[in-house]
Amino acid sequence: MTDTFREALAERVIVFDGAMGTEIYKQGVFINRCYDELNIAQPDIVAGIHAEYRKAGADVLTTNTFGANRLRLAAFGLEGRVADINAAAVRLAREAARDRSWVAGSIGPTGSLLAPLGRVTPGDAYSAFREQAEVLADSGVDVFVLETFTHLAELWQAVRAVRSVSDRPIVACMSFPFVGPGQAQLEGDSPEVAARTVRGWPIDVFGTNCSNGPRGVQHALERLAACTDMKLIAMPNAGLPQVVEGRTIYLAAPEYMAEHARRFVQLGAGIVGGCCGTTPQMIKEITTFVRTVTADSRTRVVMQSAEQAAAAEVKVIPTPPAEKSAFGKKLYSGQFCVSVELDPPRGVEAQKAVDGAKMLLEAGVDVVNIADGPRAVARMGPAALAQLVRRECDMEAVVHYCCRDRNLLGMQMDLLGSNALGLKNILAITGDPPKMGTYPNATAVFDIDAIGLITFIQMLNRGLDFSGASIGGKTDLLVGAGCNPGHVDLELEVDRFGRKIAAGAEYFFSQPVFDPELLLRFFELTDKFPRVPFLVGIMPLVSSKNAEFLHNEVPGMQVPEVIRNRLANAGSRDEQREAGIQVAREALAEVVNHPRVNGVYVYPPFGSYKAVLRIIDVIDERRKRPTTV
Repeated sequence: MTDTFREALAERVIVFDGAMGTEIYKQGVFINRCYDELNIAQPDIVAGIHAEYRKAGADVLTTNTFGANRLRLAAFGLEGRVADINAAAVRLAREAARDRSWVAGSIGPTGSLLAPLGRVTPGDAYSAFREQAEVLADSGVDVFVLETFTHLAELWQAVRAVRSVSDRPIVACMSFPFVGPGQAQLEGDSPEVAARTVRGWPIDVFGTNCSNGPRGVQHALERLAACTDMKLIAMPNAGLPQVVEGRTIYLAAPEYMAEHARRFVQLGAGIVGGCCGTTPQMIKEITTFVRTVTADSRTRVVMQSAEQAAAAEVKVIPTPPAEKSAFGKKLYSGQFCVSVELDPPRGVEAQKAVDGAKMLLEAGVDVVNIADGPRAVARMGPAALAQLVRRECDMEAVVHYCCRDRNLLGMQMDLLGSNALGLKNILAITGDPPKMGTYPNATAVFDIDAIGLITFIQMLNRGLDFSGASIGGKTDLLVGAGCNPGHVDLELEVDRFGRKIAAGAEYFFSQPVFDPELLLRFFELTDKFPRVPFLVGIMPLVSSKNAEFLHNEVPGMQVPEVIRNRLANAGSRDEQREAGIQVAREALAEVVNHPRVNGVYVYPPFGSYKAVLRIIDVIDERRKRPTTV
């Protein structure tokens, strides 16, 4: 790694690896063995596990030394081999890391309570921890991780011991077993007491690991975050273990673990990873999910550099939105606009989409939207389809552009090309993680998120590239953004809505709205921001199965239970399709006259453009009246 652990911690979220013990158990090693001794007795097993975590994308590989202190090794008659076991562990992790990951020296508790409650004195614990820490430091670990402590008194002895031999970073974790809403904590100090106590300790990161799975860790993290401004870490078990046919296994899915890791980051965690039961596949999913969140933090750096670059250069006056495209002229002149999403093909044949655009143009649709790999499914590029449509009919397109697949260099090249080809309408989106789609193992880029992309495009519109250098002119890109009025975390969505406007978003398309009350609530919360044209998303559902899929499988979609029940009770498939159209018509009719609504964005289910035409007649009267921005 080219930067230090502390430098990286200040700039981005770091992903630790997952479980070592349960991965060893999968190799057929019985639990009555000393797993730490495998560093010497069966090093290939340990090395192989490290290699799998590195391949999965872990930033940190943790040494197989959780129980390698003198007091715990004594139970196996190995107290005299502390140095050999710990040194071998660091060597195995370092060889697997190949300079692509940091190596963390793992130190676990002694396994006994400290006196007067237990038989181990604080001095004995300190001596055991110091002996282990000295070997780990001399062997070259980059960071120390003190994990699964339940009592502050013992954790303090470990911190003291490490600091007596090294000034390298210390990540300290406590386990708060069965911490959850309405649940009692089984043992140890509470998150609140722990957060206040460690505030002055010489550690770099504090947090929680193990516990009773992602939900328990999330609850503990929420309580920690409310009490401290320290960097936090969250590394849960993969749920509670189950005994199946005599073997102990963990049943949490990789996606479940990854989704909670994303929540941990949103709560302020600077480090995420896994504990017991966490697999390399889970760490791979966590890495992908975390990138979708950490793009936001990189965007903040991007926006700061953009502001500095813009301030240092002669200002170029950007083209007004109404003069950038025919779509922009309609929006900013007060015309109520109708947009329909045009499905790009999965293969080479695009004629169906082109014919759909012709039909929509004849029906009075103002502009088509062409998505950019929605749900991470590989389809024809939106810019290419937009060109094909324009070649055969006079239909303007809004080209979606997502941050998932391109780095900053590729983005600038694409955007300059779009401007040169006359594809002026861009919808900036972050993009869905690859794990959702055609190629789940594809690498996600996420250099920036949608907010950073909007900032970037507006720099090009001012004649500057991303480094602040002149591009010898300016682009005239009309940049829009997406929003989700039904987002589960509405506070976060409202904040991002405002930040998108501040970055330069010139119009919004919303996710499909099935419950008008959610949209009205969203308008109420975002009324404090400057007004920009807003096109409300409407999707006619085609079946009960379709409604359930969207609600349960597609991120951001919220189909209320009453509507799902309505389709389920509709009867035949044709009756369900008709019910879906009526739901869409009713939702649109309820919001179409709202002063914040400047147009409608219709999603054709499964490419059924005829179903779209059943929606448009609801707004015929509305289109005759001008809108306000």
